Amino acid sequence: MIRIGEIDHVVLRAIDIEAMQRFYVDVLGCREERRQDAIGLVQLRAGASLIDLVSLDGKLGRQGGAAPGPEGHNVDHICLRVEAYDEAAILAHLEAHGVRVGEAGLRYGARGEGPSIYLYDPQGNMIELKGPAVTGPVPPLRAGEVRRGGS
Repeated sequence: MIRIGEIDHVVLRAIDIEAMQRFYVDVLGCREERRQDAIGLVQLRAGASLIDLVSLDGKLGRQGGAAPGPEGHNVDHICLRVEAYDEAAILAHLEAHGVRVGEAGLRYGARGEGPSIYLYDPQGNMIELKGPAVTGPVPPLRAGEVRRGGS
């Protein structure tokens, strides 16, 4: 039987790999772990996982077909668990970087129901920043909050 432990990596095809790398490093705090410029690949460390960026004009990117755009993305969203989750500080940080932010709310994830924020990278990929699971009964929603069944 196969037992999955965690997400190992996610691969995003990038129209502008430099802009994508700046976003994931400067805004979300990932760090470059490895580059393979010959094939158009940059691998970023995101906690215990990797986010791989593949340039559309590189060897790997050309194999993937058309570029992602407003009518079609390669991924619905990526959920990143955040240590020391402070919603107000996270929102201020995102605003300071001019990041487009979506809904914040309580959502269910791998560790249970907890707070999260949706935001968008420079290519329009949706990212979910996930806080810790709420212990005990789930608190009632505050005005404007959204509770979804999945991540």
